[in-house]
Amino acid sequence: MKKTIAVAALAVLWSAGSASAAGYRIPEQSVDSTAKAGANIASANGADTSYYNPANMAWTAGDKWLVEGDLTYIHLPSISYDDNRTAAYDGESKKENFLLPTVFMVSPEVNNFRFGFSVTAPYGLAKRWEQPYPRTFAEEYSLKVFDINPTVAYKFCEYFSVAAGPRLLYSSAQVSSNGVVRRPPVFPVTITGSRLVEGDSTEFGWNAALSAKPMKDLNLALTYRSKVDIDLEGDALLGTNYPTPASVSAGGSVSVPAPAVLAISGAYTLEKLTVELTWERTYWSDYEDITFQYDPALTNSTLNAVFGGTVDKSWDDSDAYRLGLSYALNEIWTLMAGFAYDRTPVPDSTLLFDLPDSDAFLYSVGVRYQVNQQMEVGAGYLYDDKDSRSVTNARGVDGTFTDSSAHLLSVGLTYTF
Repeated sequence: MKKTIAVAALAVLWSAGSASAAGYRIPEQSVDSTAKAGANIASANGADTSYYNPANMAWTAGDKWLVEGDLTYIHLPSISYDDNRTAAYDGESKKENFLLPTVFMVSPEVNNFRFGFSVTAPYGLAKRWEQPYPRTFAEEYSLKVFDINPTVAYKFCEYFSVAAGPRLLYSSAQVSSNGVVRRPPVFPVTITGSRLVEGDSTEFGWNAALSAKPMKDLNLALTYRSKVDIDLEGDALLGTNYPTPASVSAGGSVSVPAPAVLAISGAYTLEKLTVELTWERTYWSDYEDITFQYDPALTNSTLNAVFGGTVDKSWDDSDAYRLGLSYALNEIWTLMAGFAYDRTPVPDSTLLFDLPDSDAFLYSVGVRYQVNQQMEVGAGYLYDDKDSRSVTNARGVDGTFTDSSAHLLSVGLTYTF
């Protein structure tokens, strides 16, 4: 497949407007996770266990296949930017709408082993700006990452189980930006720059989990997903009007991280109510900087200054604190709710229009309905309310971002056979 990689654009490609988590992660991949604000690790007991906590597959009820298919609709409202210098720099991002399909499967038990499989979309989404100043940084950024993850769980006894599996990440991306990159009085003329991106990549990682049941109604869990270096290479297409009009195509490459994620979770069941508390750390500090390499090297002074060299990111590790509730109303209906606080990894010094991220509070509700012994349907809704953020930095931002939020609606069907 032909790849067009405007390599400098990838500095912000990998932080393209996430739906509901800090950075560009999307933790909510199933009905239960959406309904419980991502607190679906120690308490996971359906087919989506194969993704969230495969060690819990060892305790999946019944000796049958579990298959779940979910579809999540994500709506990102417009983000407003008010510049402190001039209203001419103000902007408003476009509204975004996405559909994310996911699939989960858990096998029957075979000599204390169970096998799982999941297809998820854990990273991505988009950010688009139309106004001249924000468009210079992020006219359009879109990213899709699919994670294919087979897993194996082994139950040592009724109190302890472990699981692990390989991951295959397939990524596709499209990026474009076009605008003024230098202007008077710093330069004698107005200088424009443009870039166009289309690309894909295939990489590998792994995940592991363990679950312990020190007592019947208490489950403790630890899960880990490895860091994956996304190595993108292909062709760079860049243009400028200075010092002479130029359109340049070159080979290009860059490496960016999909960071490691560690979660520690506990769930306790008191009659019909199950409560989960989860702490989750995403190791965004691996996103230190990005170095762009071109073949042949850029000779145009403007293109080299704007799109070449190393771009500092200096992201921080970030923590999320999650609470999930599940209440078995009767044998047919199950009610769910959740709350989470998610800290942003993006420091003021490197924040730009591609990802005007901020700390967030998440609120969620959901329901499951047992149609018959073989079929269950469910739905979950999550609202992500991000704080307003005022930033002044050397990257060109001097203003306040407001109205950042996300709405997620997940529906799904689970079938047992």
